[in-house]
Amino acid sequence: MNKAILFDLDGVLVDACEWHYQSLNMALTDVVHYAVSREDHNSTYNGLPTRRKLKILASVGIIREDDFDKISELKQEYTVQVIEKFCVESISKIVMMQRLKTKGYKIACITNSVRKTTNLMLKKTGIRDYLDVVLSNEDCNYNKPHPEPYIKGLIMLNCLPENSIIVEDSPKGLEAARLTGCKVIQVKNATEVTKELFKGIL
Repeated sequence: MNKAILFDLDGVLVDACEWHYQSLNMALTDVVHYAVSREDHNSTYNGLPTRRKLKILASVGIIREDDFDKISELKQEYTVQVIEKFCVESISKIVMMQRLKTKGYKIACITNSVRKTTNLMLKKTGIRDYLDVVLSNEDCNYNKPHPEPYIKGLIMLNCLPENSIIVEDSPKGLEAARLTGCKVIQVKNATEVTKELFKGIL
């Protein structure tokens, strides 16, 4: 049976949480002249797919469901612009991936981001080719905090939970990870995710 490490993307492989926060607020401001506060972002929205965030905002009367498509479209446009401008090759992540592959680990990226921005970030950081599996929020019926994305990743990697490690940062992602039975490593942000994080196995 294979051994695996499954990484979240935003805040783990790439410091993109702020990019998503700012992009969503830019889209919300354009359409409904509203911005999510930092406190609400950290306590409620961080780690959720955009559509899930919009449903929460609609449930409290801030936006209408009729606004969903326009806000989502603008948010993705702004996110791509930010990624193109700020996302760069990460030597530390490349070295980490190379060392893990040398040790025989299967590697996956499991994210609540959409496929387009996921692949763009992974390619620009230089780590896409090291990943055996990439699952976006478009590849699962349920997204984090539901465990389905990680369970699907384990199945695709042909790995058991007892042979696998999940690296996460957000409360929603950590909830999903812990429900799988895998070992979970919690990090504060992407700067902690280097080969030193795995010094016990490398």
